[in-house]
Amino acid sequence: MKLKAALAGALIVVLVIAVAWAQSVPPPTKAMQRAQAVINARLLRGHTEFLAHDLLEGRAPGTRGGDLAAHYIAAQFARMGLRPAGENGTYFQYVPMLGKTVEPDSAALRVERAGEVQNFTYFDDFVLFTDLTDPRVEASGEMVFAGYGIVAPEYDWNDFRDVDVKGKILVLLVNDPPATQAEPRLFGARALTYYGRWTYKFEEAARQGALGAILIHTNQSAGYPWQVVQSSWTGEQFELPRQPGDLPPLEVKAWISHQVAEKILALAGQDLEALQQAAAQRGFRPVELGLRVSSTLRQTVRRLQSPNVLGLLPGGEKKYAQEYVLYTAHYDHLGVGQPDESGDAIYNGAADNAVGVAALLAIAEAMTQMAAGEEGLMERYLSGKKATVRSQLFLAVTAEESGLLGSAYYARNPTLPLARTVACVNIDGLNTWGPTEDILIIGSGTSELDDVARMVSRDRGLRIRVDPHPEQGYFYRSDQFSLAKVGVPALYFDSGLQVKEKPEGWGEQKEQEYRENDYHQPSDEIKPDWDWAGAEQMARFLFEIGWKIGNWKRDFEWYQNAEFRAVRQQSLREAGLLED
Repeated sequence: MKLKAALAGALIVVLVIAVAWAQSVPPPTKAMQRAQAVINARLLRGHTEFLAHDLLEGRAPGTRGGDLAAHYIAAQFARMGLRPAGENGTYFQYVPMLGKTVEPDSAALRVERAGEVQNFTYFDDFVLFTDLTDPRVEASGEMVFAGYGIVAPEYDWNDFRDVDVKGKILVLLVNDPPATQAEPRLFGARALTYYGRWTYKFEEAARQGALGAILIHTNQSAGYPWQVVQSSWTGEQFELPRQPGDLPPLEVKAWISHQVAEKILALAGQDLEALQQAAAQRGFRPVELGLRVSSTLRQTVRRLQSPNVLGLLPGGEKKYAQEYVLYTAHYDHLGVGQPDESGDAIYNGAADNAVGVAALLAIAEAMTQMAAGEEGLMERYLSGKKATVRSQLFLAVTAEESGLLGSAYYARNPTLPLARTVACVNIDGLNTWGPTEDILIIGSGTSELDDVARMVSRDRGLRIRVDPHPEQGYFYRSDQFSLAKVGVPALYFDSGLQVKEKPEGWGEQKEQEYRENDYHQPSDEIKPDWDWAGAEQMARFLFEIGWKIGNWKRDFEWYQNAEFRAVRQQSLREAGLLED
């Protein structure tokens, strides 16, 4: 009897806690539902049509079109009544950058062995760039195949163990080593880890003291066709100025096509497929290829600034108003580049990411409408009534396409404390195929923000869908990653794939067509068959996500096994928000 009584008592305690926890979850209110109606297809289309117009010339950083986009966003923030949250009382945080443009006719890649020489063609066979700022860069070194170029102690993996590659030029595979039957969770199983990203490959090559690194492209390993490499890595490239403590510069940074890699390795008497198989083993050691590679390029280098744009909607309760829900979306794209077959050279970036910025603006407008109510915005502010108890921060970032530079700069130089930023909700694209029955969470299973996603999905009758392509590593490819790296819990949603009133697989086919035909191409423009009801559905979903985080009076933490948990806890300790 005593045991039964004890169990009953414990059950009552659990139920009381569960009920109290559930009651703390903010239910949708009539005011929230009314404000949500502000987010509609007309508003989303209007913002997108302006941002993706040819007059903005692809919105590249440091260009007239990019600056026009930034000032348009700031003007919208001002019209809504958002407070400036940038530098010096403005909506802008200016990001210093270097812009580098390689002269195509000057770029050369030459591989030699015992007097036998192979020359390759820029753009068709390779793209080439450098960390150096000299107007002319010539580099030459011995080639070493270093597998995946990974040092991961937690997996007992070191592709450089006992081998010195200082001064060498590495040839590297993109992506992670594949999981095995014996180790089914090796490097995240199917899910790409940061070790598999091209950014990591260059970083590790620099840590190893290499002269340079050449990445082998395949559609499967990179997640996109060679034409995306061509469009993304030619024309003006941007980077943040080097700072003390940064990794040493690489003189050679390049991509080569799969076919070129086969030719180069055949010259060395090696087979690419056999090397790939060897590199997938933990005991792999770098292979000296007996080849010497020489590269040459001329480049123009300029210093520029391109702004992040920040607007703040203050929270409504003193205890929580100094905590922030951060919405991010990048407004930049690739500018003017190589023309396509029709002669179009403007990379409009309608889906990537004019429509995402449109959603950011629409969500901000809905939030400010809640703050305004019937009295009007200023009167509502003066009365102390707000949309959410936490503050809402809207950040449109620059230079995402150049390696998440704008969000990385904000993460290093936040205008509001990162330790008090409770969540980042990133928007990179919206569904333009029609309303769906599901929603994708990229990087689910890493933080307690999953609780919010599950609730909003349930309330809206949406099924949460597991990322069908975890091997693409989408979590590491957009701006939420910059915030996650400094500890901020982050959510990133992608379009659902089960489109209502469409057959199974239709949505996935549309996504594949976009990736193959329009991604980072001049053809990424508003299409006549876009169904804006899908964009409206997804934007409203994202609005409720931020609204619920803003009103749910609880902390959101990374799960125990999340790679970003330690840095978050350190950030909280330094701010006096977490005791040991």
